[in-house]
Amino acid sequence: MNPLQRRKRVMSRSMKLGHCVCDAKQACPCDLFKQKNICMCAGERAELPPHEVRLTTLVQKAGCASKIDQAFLKSVLSGLSMPQDPRVLVGIPAGDDAGIYELDNGTCLVQTVDVFTPIVDDPYTFGQVAAANSVSDIYAMGGRPLTALSIIGFPVGELPDVAMREILRGGIDKMNEAGVAIIGGHSINEREIKAGFAVTGIITKDKVLTNAALRLGDALILTKPLGTGILSFAWQIGRTSQANMQKAANSMAQLNKKAAELMTEMGAHAATDVTGFGLMGHLSEMALRSGVNVDLVWDALPWLDGVLQCAAEGILPGAIERNRQSYGHAVTLGTNVTELMADVCFDAQTSGGLLIAIENSKADALLRRLHEAGIHDAACIGHVTEKGSGAITIVTNGTRKFDVQDSRPAASEIKSPAGTEKAKPCCPEHSTMAGQTAEGSYLSFLAEVNRPGGLDAVTKQAINIALSAATRCEPCLKAHIEKARAKGFSQAEIDEAAWMGIAFGGSPAMMLYKGIKSEIPS
Repeated sequence: MNPLQRRKRVMSRSMKLGHCVCDAKQACPCDLFKQKNICMCAGERAELPPHEVRLTTLVQKAGCASKIDQAFLKSVLSGLSMPQDPRVLVGIPAGDDAGIYELDNGTCLVQTVDVFTPIVDDPYTFGQVAAANSVSDIYAMGGRPLTALSIIGFPVGELPDVAMREILRGGIDKMNEAGVAIIGGHSINEREIKAGFAVTGIITKDKVLTNAALRLGDALILTKPLGTGILSFAWQIGRTSQANMQKAANSMAQLNKKAAELMTEMGAHAATDVTGFGLMGHLSEMALRSGVNVDLVWDALPWLDGVLQCAAEGILPGAIERNRQSYGHAVTLGTNVTELMADVCFDAQTSGGLLIAIENSKADALLRRLHEAGIHDAACIGHVTEKGSGAITIVTNGTRKFDVQDSRPAASEIKSPAGTEKAKPCCPEHSTMAGQTAEGSYLSFLAEVNRPGGLDAVTKQAINIALSAATRCEPCLKAHIEKARAKGFSQAEIDEAAWMGIAFGGSPAMMLYKGIKSEIPS
């Protein structure tokens, strides 16, 4: 069947039903067909020119912050009963990193699955981070990963094919580095990009490390720096530098393989990897399931560059609140520990480090081995203090302070914050100012002016609408109305901002706004 016949066959069926056979929410012909003469239901595809894809601008919640919070998850799972099998050594009730299933002669399977949205812009790097994060659960149990199944959701036809290929290539390369064979996978045509892996490994029964075996006096060692959630959010809104985000990406793409080998060799008692529930969430689970209380030394925590500066300016993503709601009841603030110091400890991590419990007398030796292996940020962050119900006390010795310098990057460093990347003038004819002939100078000026500071992003967007109306710049007004809607403005709020400008611009401004408003569907 030739393409024209296929199109006629599919579209005639859709029009007869009154619904697109690929998307029942749409009529036929759809907007894509009207605008570009393409019927994707008939297998036609738009030729997308290759261009740089910045993945973090395409998702609401980046990385492990996209996961369902633990409190809600527990409430849903509480009503479910799981079939009992004596060969399941670690299952859902344990709430551990991976499941353990006993085979024969003391050999066990270790299985896990992890999928999340992009936390970095580069597709290849995202694939690497997704693989490193997925395989980390096997390492945290002391297991050896063997095979993996790839999982990817991708908006086919909306982004260049090469982006999907690069995500997969990054994952394949990282799994190859881990010595893991990818033996298959599953893909879905999904509006929001997601990627991850289901991983299977092996372990001997007597070598299993769980998150429920903390002992009195144990030292707590963290192998990677914290703050990936805060930095990713700051990057999305243009409030941290490319250099800071690159260091975070390097950390997330690093395998926990060597750290796992060393902790097993040194006789660690328990371990977990720090991911979406944040340091407080994962440590709380360890302490609760082990029946102990712990002290956490805030000043000893390793942080990625720029994290504390961002926090001091209030750049804290919503996942912090969700994690705090789930685990805040277990946390007590010691003398001189502020709410902000506690907040950053709840930051959702993506492909974070291992949190290892080991006999205190062995802690220095393990740290030395980790540092010699290139895991330079590994640090002892606290101790198990007593038997208890899983309480965490954050203490401080006053040696670390928040850096309150402005974390906003120079305009030249801004590459991907949503809505402001390489900020451009709204209309080309206004691309220069008196005394400035270089377009770059004006673009830098715009980037600085539009970046949130003393005025937040919402207020500045309302001002942009008002000024566009007052100066009667039609392309400016259209652009800023669309940006306002993307930020969640209601039509009433857009109207109010526009009328402020019309009050200064008079009748011509009013007629312009009414005309544009009628053109742009609300």
